Amino acid sequence: MYWNKTIETMEHEQMQQLQAKRLRDVVEHMYQKVPFYRALMQQEGLLPQDIATLADISKLPFMTKQDMRDNYPYGLFAVPPSEIVRIHASSGTTGKATVVGYTKRDLGMWSEVMARSLTAAGVSKQSFVQISYGYGLFTGGLGLHYGAELVGASVIPVSSGNTARQISLMKDFGTTALACTPSYALHLAETMNEMGIDPKSTALKVGILGAEPWSDKMRNQIEASLNIRATDIYGLSEIIGPGVACECSEQQGLHINEDHFYPEIIDPLTGEILADGQKGELVLTTISKEGMPMIRYRTRDLTVLDRSPCGCGRTLVRMSKVMGRSDDMLIIRGVNVFPSQIESVLLGLGETSPHYQLIVDRQGHLDTLTVMVEISEAMFSDEVRRLEMLERKIQTELASVLKIAAKVRLVAAKTLERSEGKAKRVIDNRQI
Repeated sequence: MYWNKTIETMEHEQMQQLQAKRLRDVVEHMYQKVPFYRALMQQEGLLPQDIATLADISKLPFMTKQDMRDNYPYGLFAVPPSEIVRIHASSGTTGKATVVGYTKRDLGMWSEVMARSLTAAGVSKQSFVQISYGYGLFTGGLGLHYGAELVGASVIPVSSGNTARQISLMKDFGTTALACTPSYALHLAETMNEMGIDPKSTALKVGILGAEPWSDKMRNQIEASLNIRATDIYGLSEIIGPGVACECSEQQGLHINEDHFYPEIIDPLTGEILADGQKGELVLTTISKEGMPMIRYRTRDLTVLDRSPCGCGRTLVRMSKVMGRSDDMLIIRGVNVFPSQIESVLLGLGETSPHYQLIVDRQGHLDTLTVMVEISEAMFSDEVRRLEMLERKIQTELASVLKIAAKVRLVAAKTLERSEGKAKRVIDNRQI
């Protein structure tokens, strides 16, 4: 089922022609309207007419989150303030907030790509969509909201928090589609179990889950515990929030709406463009936005592009689930460690809950990694010897994957802090 079949099944050559035209237009727009970006191009000795083909994009400089912070709040806006009809921003908890402005046309495009994403996930006019992403400056809630309304679905704008009420509304209102972070989906399932509610007694069919990295093993847990098909959605506030890409029913990667977002994969260290199929950092150019376009924005998300045919019939390029970040990678005793690697090991064992936390400390000059892992109440009351065996088993598996030794601590169910948004997986006490 398609929302915009013409675009979603467009031949690759025709798509490239559309992308090249839009790229030329957006470069000209930014050069003329944004002094910061004009100066950036001039530093490289570039004029807009130097960008004639898609291959020419490699001549353009990258943009980063720091550029947004340096131009806080409106320095990257490419239209007069009177044409901006909505502003979103990051929380700013890790630095100055990053601000994005949208024109009316930008919001129309956002709704369009969200409608495509929701349709690909199985949402239709008959659906009841419960949006449990936060509303406000965060892009998740409103992004899903307007896309679902464009589809014609019945929107239940619950926002985040108050889990027991979320579940009551889910039952009473007949929610068929749940939109939230994957970690919160698991928390909902856990709470439903505590409330004695069988997910099969609800009308839930599909989850549209994103805003944090998650593995296929975590998908299996969510699908089993909530009795739904869990689809991955991707976006980032610096580009347009959710709707940059979304999985279809095949669950074999996320189709990028590449008529609006031109993707590249680069080596995060050298900036060199990598071929399809190679793992690297995703770089996105918004080739149709007018309020605040971003050219060659380094997302820091690690993924792979795949242009092989998809069973759903869409020709839009697919990106793999995000495999980690190029900038939140932990370096422990000289070894690169991604939280997703540890999650994959834990869920692969099948003997623990999907809730865990990584604590990094420095003792003397030596970094240490402790992995806190929740186990079920039944197992926690089990004999000490069995628990010790499980600890050793996890340690062995982690050492095999990470190539460093990690201390494992098994903790009782519900010991680790739950999140109604993005789960806090890492506590780094090293202060480096």
